Amino acid sequence: MRHEKIAKILSLARELASNAAGLTLDEMANYLGESRSSAERVRRIFDELFPGMEEVDDHPKKRFRITRGIDSFFQNPTVDELACLAMVIESAKKESAQDRAHLLSQLESKVRGAIKHAKLLKADPDIEALVRAELIAVQAGPRATENPAVMKIIRNALLASVQITFAYMGGSTPGAERTVIPLGILFGHRNYLIAAEAGTVKPKSWRLDRIENLSALDVPGLPPPDFSLTDFANGMFRLFDEAPQDVILHVLPSGRQEFMNFRFHATQQVEELPSGGALVRFRASGMQELVWHLFAWGNKVEIIEPVSLRQQMTTDLIATLAHHQEPLRHTHTIKKVESSA
Repeated sequence: MRHEKIAKILSLARELASNAAGLTLDEMANYLGESRSSAERVRRIFDELFPGMEEVDDHPKKRFRITRGIDSFFQNPTVDELACLAMVIESAKKESAQDRAHLLSQLESKVRGAIKHAKLLKADPDIEALVRAELIAVQAGPRATENPAVMKIIRNALLASVQITFAYMGGSTPGAERTVIPLGILFGHRNYLIAAEAGTVKPKSWRLDRIENLSALDVPGLPPPDFSLTDFANGMFRLFDEAPQDVILHVLPSGRQEFMNFRFHATQQVEELPSGGALVRFRASGMQELVWHLFAWGNKVEIIEPVSLRQQMTTDLIATLAHHQEPLRHTHTIKKVESSA
């Protein structure tokens, strides 16, 4: 499309926004210097772009005008955008992310409330069709739960920079009361509060589903000046409170295709090998969970460093193999239970 034609179409949009009576299709065609069918195509485009586009009955003709100004072009969400928001909300619900699902649903209501009713009636069938046609797969694994009341207290404490106290049902002393300075929240397969115990500066992770009797204190709780939630999260494979280690993994050529769209760690460095494989280097803690993760790669990845990680993998493999080498005994037990039932 020539620049002159684009400029003419934009000029027509301004005319429709500034003309209180509106324009007929014939007048739009004359303005563009195009046929009536071309003007109709432009009108349909305007109808999609501008929430204030109205059709006015001026018997025997119809007139069209943009009543809410052409700035709405930049603010009016598209069908694709609304469908994407709806899918994220549905995914959050399936993942038991109640707090985020609630907040996103409120956002959706506000966005839809700002759109003209007639536009929604036209867009809703397309939005519904896209939501049915596209689905975010629910992955196997732990499901993090979110208590909206807990999330609200933590967020308010973060904004006010005050300490919080709670009973923690995990760790070596379940039920012990903790007083901490909240530093942030990390979402994932499990959700964690990142906080430093009062009187210390060392950040630790606390599972949100194990926090009970939470309340905010009227005591200042400023984070350490050099603390970065991003750096803290990037230093771990998963949220385990242990010293980080340098990890080197060898992705074999058989796993190279799968690895092309995969990331082991946010800070990983990849070295391509002439063999077709790759070396992956990163520094992280959480070696036990890294072992569990590497099980899924089978014989496509080798552990180069650290030696302790390779030993842990070997130990877990031997234990798993031993557990599954007596299938007949377990099968007999299952059949016995079934027959008694």
